[in-house]
Amino acid sequence: MRKWVFILIAVLVGLVVLHKWRQRPPPPAAGVLVTGAPMQEDIAGGTRLQLGQVTLVTRARFELTARVLSREDYRFDAGASLVPVDLALGWGPMSDSAVLDKISISQANRFYYWHVDDFPIPRRDIETSSANMHMIPADDAVHRALDRVRPGEVIHLRGFLVDASRPDGWQWHTSMSRDDTGNGACELVYVEDIGEASH
Repeated sequence: MRKWVFILIAVLVGLVVLHKWRQRPPPPAAGVLVTGAPMQEDIAGGTRLQLGQVTLVTRARFELTARVLSREDYRFDAGASLVPVDLALGWGPMSDSAVLDKISISQANRFYYWHVDDFPIPRRDIETSSANMHMIPADDAVHRALDRVRPGEVIHLRGFLVDASRPDGWQWHTSMSRDDTGNGACELVYVEDIGEASH
């Protein structure tokens, strides 16, 4: 019995190590890696998409190239079946390794947090050049692609900003601006395509 316990522990440790290895950041490149801001085209009226009990209403076409600052996977909260992963993304000065080396970044409970001892760039530039985005994979292929995303990578994605709701009254609304902060400032993104950006 003890032998099987040790084997189980070894397997679990191995899975944790493998997960950490898969999430290791690539070697950072110098300078600003992403010059453009996310592109958004608002949609009047919107289209309804049904994912099981969840209804999505498209609010805007959305496309971006960004550096992955952090990722957080979710399995047990109320939105995990719809949004299995959040990505903290940066562009402009927030894609520059020299800037990011001076900023501590983390994610928890569907929020993205940053801390500095001394500001390498103005606070407002940090706020408007980065965001926490909730990722809804459009299909299994996108889900697998999201699983492969690592912090430090530069990715390109396209899809829609959406609002989500269920018949039981549960709702989740997307931010429609990159200028907001705090509760409600995260984008809810229905991802149709995602991959590593070409340089």
